[in-house]
Amino acid sequence: MKITWTPIQKQRLSELNASEAQQEMFFASLQDRDRKFQEQEHQLVVQGKRRLQELRDLKRRPSLCILEQELVTALTRQGFVQVVTPTIITKSALAKMSVSDEHPLFSQVFWLDAKRCLRPMLAPNLYTVWKDLLRLWEKPIKIFEIGTCYRKESQGSLHLNEFTMLNLTELGLPEEQRLDRLKEYAALVMNTVGITNYALEMTNSVVYGDALDVVKEIELGSSAMGPHPLDDKWGIIDPWVGIGFGLERLLKVREDAQNVQSFGRSLSYLDGVRLNI
Repeated sequence: MKITWTPIQKQRLSELNASEAQQEMFFASLQDRDRKFQEQEHQLVVQGKRRLQELRDLKRRPSLCILEQELVTALTRQGFVQVVTPTIITKSALAKMSVSDEHPLFSQVFWLDAKRCLRPMLAPNLYTVWKDLLRLWEKPIKIFEIGTCYRKESQGSLHLNEFTMLNLTELGLPEEQRLDRLKEYAALVMNTVGITNYALEMTNSVVYGDALDVVKEIELGSSAMGPHPLDDKWGIIDPWVGIGFGLERLLKVREDAQNVQSFGRSLSYLDGVRLNI
């Protein structure tokens, strides 16, 4: 019989960001296991305290905030304009995205009342801003938003109820350039974050259908392009591209963390470190 960590020990190691190899160890005896757990826990606590000390003395800002600023700088240098839109949106705006009562995403929405909810995505607001900017600016129109989204996701190492999205979009570009532009923008974001050796894979989105995903171990970003059937509901007729990334997932992969919660908005973690150490 193989002896492994107890569920409580494994949970503690996961909270302390132990590696997958550390969490999957086997032991010759219970005494050997418990002794090894004390050693591993002590090492991880020391590492966590060191990181918190670096945060206080050097960084002064969590990685999520630093990454957001780095992305803003990189995108604005490439001609993108940042927008800031409301986190409360209407049921009718979601319906324009095809998220009606029967849609798989509908049950994940945090509803405030019968007509308003916390946005599960940035796209409805960006469509709205597009529509007005088409009257005011020459094409192409390149805008982006970094903001909080909310979904009743299943809890696990990859999901958060409250997460930070980056969506960057270009409206009014030549249709034949769309795929190349998506690859270019994926590279811009991934280079800014500092993640290499990622893959681009075709997959299926619950809203846009066929989509080009950015993948390294897990899905980090997903893209879409138009013209698309949804465009008619917003009065959009020009070709466009858009690509979105979850910032907490980007940090999880870059920092080789064991769960996405450690880099999210939390009372239990600070900059990837469990506070009950």
